[in-house]
Amino acid sequence: MDTHKLLEIYTCMLRIRRFEEEVGRLFAQGQLPGFVHLYIGEEAVGAGVCAALRNDDYIVSTHRGHGHVLAKGGDMKRMMAELFGRRDGYCKGKGGSMHIADFSIGMLGACGIVGGGIPIAVGAALSAKTRGTDQVAVTFFGDGAANEGSFHESLNLASVLKLPVIFVCENNHYGEFTPATSAMDIQDIAVRAQGYGIPGVVVDGTDAIAVFETAQEAVMRARCGEGPTLVEAKTHRRSGHAEGEEAFLGGQQYLLPGEREAMRRSDPLLRLHNYIVERQLVALETLEALDQEIRQAVIDAVAFARASEEPDETILFADRWA
Repeated sequence: MDTHKLLEIYTCMLRIRRFEEEVGRLFAQGQLPGFVHLYIGEEAVGAGVCAALRNDDYIVSTHRGHGHVLAKGGDMKRMMAELFGRRDGYCKGKGGSMHIADFSIGMLGACGIVGGGIPIAVGAALSAKTRGTDQVAVTFFGDGAANEGSFHESLNLASVLKLPVIFVCENNHYGEFTPATSAMDIQDIAVRAQGYGIPGVVVDGTDAIAVFETAQEAVMRARCGEGPTLVEAKTHRRSGHAEGEEAFLGGQQYLLPGEREAMRRSDPLLRLHNYIVERQLVALETLEALDQEIRQAVIDAVAFARASEEPDETILFADRWA
């Protein structure tokens, strides 16, 4: 991988990390309505996959979708305004954290329903094939969604029609608070691809380079008319299922022994940072300046959100499809 692409992925991951850190702080201070689900620890997946896409390709996200929006080129200011519930947000303050969309960059929306976004990506891929373009669609989903009917129905249809869609399972090993080992009797979700006659690939989801290379191959297959691929990225979430979950868990711990330490050792942002510095691909001073620039961008996004107007009842029924 050339240094330019490497720095692009690192910058994307850093933007996601700093944005999510600030969102976590704002939520803890009671400044954001609703729930937020942070993407910290999973940045390499969204950044690596989206680095293999074109601007006109499609993605569909999940309830944990901030990172995917940013990775596809989303505007940090409009995202923050949406989290604050303001009129300048992506959905004019009516969507909130779990329903951000930007069709102009191919981000067809985050979906709060587990597994609900998978068929949407299949539909986008069918549209691309019907129109005769070489666009591809990517759907991100978690290990819990891999047990939903929508997952299996979508893989089956995509396989039969050889649709240009990549199924990216972000396996962080937990469906809310339930370990994946308690919900399925297989080690790798990717093996399920065999039942539908499509490739199933397992990749280290904390290794951004490996994710990019895996995604690049799947995208090339899709563009060439060879059909879908199931990519399982083994990753972890550094935060809980949702911020503030301690309030209703009553101090109960659901992480398996040693997991927190394992997460710390395999931090995807630190791994890529060390890779770049150790090989002297980019000067450390440049990376530090980049970090400061991104931190300022986050500060500016918060200021933009605070300055945005609160929505009123006049837009309550606007933008309806039915």
